[in-house]
Amino acid sequence: MTMEDAIKRLKRLDACAVSDAMDKLGLSGAVSGLEQRAGTGRIAGRVMTYRLVEHGQRPATAGPARHLGTTAIERAQPGDVLVAEQRTGIDAGSWGGILTLGAKLRGIAGVIAEGLVRDLDEAVAYDFPVFSRGATARTARGRVVEADTGEPVTVGDVRVCAGDYVIADRSGVVFIPAADIDRVLDAAETVFAREAAMAKALLGGTPISEVMGANYENMLQPLADAAGRGTE
Repeated sequence: MTMEDAIKRLKRLDACAVSDAMDKLGLSGAVSGLEQRAGTGRIAGRVMTYRLVEHGQRPATAGPARHLGTTAIERAQPGDVLVAEQRTGIDAGSWGGILTLGAKLRGIAGVIAEGLVRDLDEAVAYDFPVFSRGATARTARGRVVEADTGEPVTVGDVRVCAGDYVIADRSGVVFIPAADIDRVLDAAETVFAREAAMAKALLGGTPISEVMGANYENMLQPLADAAGRGTE
């Protein structure tokens, strides 16, 4: 399956169905508490990462300093999602208004920040999706700097690599390792279809106790458990 096909399929789903699929497969990828602060609707795409550290802690091997996020914007392809890690504990933005405009013009689908962001009114005006741990008016200048771009970052307790996939909506954010995208999509599409059938049954008059019975619970069993239990 091509990357383009994977993204098309991912965009038809929602974060909850993908999270359920990850549970079924015994994978970790869902992150809670990253609220959507700008933009409308869900985003889904391939990941480009960047990581911030405390001012003065930037590795000497990182090369010439550039404003945070700019390298990620230039490396990303249209439709990609930027993922920033700012876990220093310092009250400072990891994303801002000029970056939002640059990313919008580049065709980037949105940004997800494990940390704080600022200039959210500008992101709202541009209808640019921003998910983050919090918001601040404090600049990164003199506080945090970019350590690297395109290297693994940590969001919540999930390790995220450039080239992985992500889906985010108002329920949460789910990261899918690139190596697992085929089987996660297959499982998520099954979950999504079954829940659509359950909704249709409810609309047709089936009691909710029947709809939300054993079939629903078994649907969320990890695949290894389901195989051990046999057909039910």
